[in-house]
Amino acid sequence: MTKAVETRETDGPIQERGGALYRTLWRWHFYAGLICIPFVTWLAVTGSVYLFRPQIEAWFDRDVAVLERTGQPVTQQEIVDAALATRPGSSLAGIVLPEQPDQAARVLISGDGARTRVYVHPDTLEILKTQDESNTLERAIFRLHGELMMGEGGSFVVELAASWAIVMILTGLYLWWPRNARGLGGVLYPRLGQGAKKFWRDIHAVVGIWVSVFALFLLVSGLPWAMVWGNAFKNVRAWTGTAAISQDWTISSKDEHAMHAAHDAESGAHLGHGGVSIETIIANARALNLAAPVIVTPPTARDPVWWVKSNAQNRPVREDVALATDTGAEVRRDTFGEKHIIDQIVGVGIAAHEGQLFAPLNQVLGVLTALGLITLCVSAFVMWRRRAPEGVLGAPPPIPDARVGWGLAALIVVCGLLLPVLGISLLLIGAVEWGVLRRWPSARQWLGMAPT
Repeated sequence: MTKAVETRETDGPIQERGGALYRTLWRWHFYAGLICIPFVTWLAVTGSVYLFRPQIEAWFDRDVAVLERTGQPVTQQEIVDAALATRPGSSLAGIVLPEQPDQAARVLISGDGARTRVYVHPDTLEILKTQDESNTLERAIFRLHGELMMGEGGSFVVELAASWAIVMILTGLYLWWPRNARGLGGVLYPRLGQGAKKFWRDIHAVVGIWVSVFALFLLVSGLPWAMVWGNAFKNVRAWTGTAAISQDWTISSKDEHAMHAAHDAESGAHLGHGGVSIETIIANARALNLAAPVIVTPPTARDPVWWVKSNAQNRPVREDVALATDTGAEVRRDTFGEKHIIDQIVGVGIAAHEGQLFAPLNQVLGVLTALGLITLCVSAFVMWRRRAPEGVLGAPPPIPDARVGWGLAALIVVCGLLLPVLGISLLLIGAVEWGVLRRWPSARQWLGMAPT
């Protein structure tokens, strides 16, 4: 039996309550926070902005949302031709159906490896504005949030931070979980008026208890977008025969650009769109009443049908309908309920992650979770600086002659396999400790590592 040791109260969770496992997990919690706190703060801020993507897009399109109509609309073919004329040699990539009768017509064109959204007045054919699809504010926020504006390298860093954040939250729940609490103070609500030390301890513990489940959900539901985890997930599905014919989400901006480029190249190479007019296609597409925004894409050499696709962020309401090129009649319909159960689970997770599964409450919940994560990061930093001695990092003291049990070792291996970037980082940390830090006593002392 472990002997209890009485010590002074600290800002941290541990008060020498005994147990090598408890003390080991405290050190893991500290180092995990050291790695990921700056990135978690960044992801919380940028993610909160991204939650309001529909409102942001509507605000930027406010100047073309309500137009003065003449009552003499032109044909859809004339609108497409006007859009294509803005870039000679371009091809039609899609038509975005207007959600209101007074909105500008929006046509997607492709050329020179890029997509452009052209806003056309539906009566006068005036080009109201053009927008490079890869340089919208929404795409900028996406790259800030998921790639740190660094492409695939940034995606790797974000995945590393997210993986360690999962470790931080799980170890934090174990450390701070009430064992011998007297009442709900310091567990479900902070105890006020008892000094700064207890205030910061309670803020960290209480917010952690309330926000951890939601934070874990956001971290796990974001993994399908991650570069390493997402590609590994796709490979596992291919090996097990559960892969989707067309995955409903992209892993990186590069992946998304390649997908659009392949589609646009095939569309441009497909001469003609069959016997049916664009007027008929658009009329039939509107009659389907799919969840907005709805994009109509032309036939390609590989897939010679018109596709009417709901691009709603609430993915369970999405439907894709194929229309025949010769008659415009419906020939195929793909619904969310027909997808593989894995795609349905991921789709629901993505919709909730983006705040659109049950908006606007979903958006509010996402913002509250982000604020909770920021509070955890700030309170952790304050407690660390209050406790850290001068001249060292301030890590929890190492455990003399500590041995990792088989259970904990197996848990570490499982976590490394489920979170490949975490596993890679653990191997690198082990290699640096064995190859460099064991020969550098002063660095080991500063980092709070056990002497060799």
